[in-house]
Amino acid sequence: MREFERIHEEAVIVDSHNDTIIAHKRLGISLKMRTDKTQVDLPRLREAGVNVSFFAVDVTLAIKNYLTYALDAFGFFEKVLESSKDEVLIIGTEKDLFETLRKGNLAVILAIENSDAVEGSLNILRMLFKLGVRSIGLTHNPRSLAADGVGESRTGGGLTNFGVQLIEEMNNLGILVDLAHISEKGFWDALEVSRKPVIVSHGNCKALCDHRRNLTDEQIRGLASKRGVIGVTFVPAFVDEKKPSISRLIDHIDHIVDIAGVDYVGIGSDFDGGGTLLKDVTELPKITENLLERGYAEKEVKKILGGNFLRVLSEVLPK
Repeated sequence: MREFERIHEEAVIVDSHNDTIIAHKRLGISLKMRTDKTQVDLPRLREAGVNVSFFAVDVTLAIKNYLTYALDAFGFFEKVLESSKDEVLIIGTEKDLFETLRKGNLAVILAIENSDAVEGSLNILRMLFKLGVRSIGLTHNPRSLAADGVGESRTGGGLTNFGVQLIEEMNNLGILVDLAHISEKGFWDALEVSRKPVIVSHGNCKALCDHRRNLTDEQIRGLASKRGVIGVTFVPAFVDEKKPSISRLIDHIDHIVDIAGVDYVGIGSDFDGGGTLLKDVTELPKITENLLERGYAEKEVKKILGGNFLRVLSEVLPK
């Protein structure tokens, strides 16, 4: 076994964002089946050595139907997992997480992309928590009831009053606050309001690639000051405008480490949602190999691959 393969096998691998549920639902394919029509399924997650995977449902296009769309998708996923409960667990608590890792099974974090799925109601938020949702992105690119997204940056808008209440209740319950897609003003508002670490589940560095979804150096430092983590993403347009590559992706990791430290960066692939820099999840060991070639120590590589997100999960999830 080569050195990078050993380290990859030993590491806790956390991927903080995929859009796999909807991809499989649209195709009518069970996640238990290996298929080349998507980038992720349960067999390939096991092959790739992934230990914790955030399965997100983006409700943005389900205008006036956000909650039903989310519940339908999660119901589809729950049905798929019924016969895999000995191998896959939807995580509700910190205890669940570490017990699942101890058993060598896959830990699933149910995530919602765009908080309009809660329909402006903290009561619905609490019911989604009971269903197992443990991460919510406050916005997609458009405006939500909680905040403006990056697509509304012209307004200079940030968190709404409801957005403040939402973050406070997410903190109380133990749901991660995800600031991917939010406007810059909303980003800073959220850092001020949240008592817990926040995440950016999938995004890169604006200093290296001037895309509206990438974070400025100041935002990355702000995230680190909150003990949060940014998941570098495999969306080519977020990596480089002209020549996206794995090497360029590692440049983004280097930049985050240089300006904020190695404790605040992880992996947020966006598989099945545009993260096509890698063919599929089985190519994740290439990240490990490239990090080692770039000169990262084994301990640092393991933090980037999952240790940092594991820390945030441990701090935020209910005990």
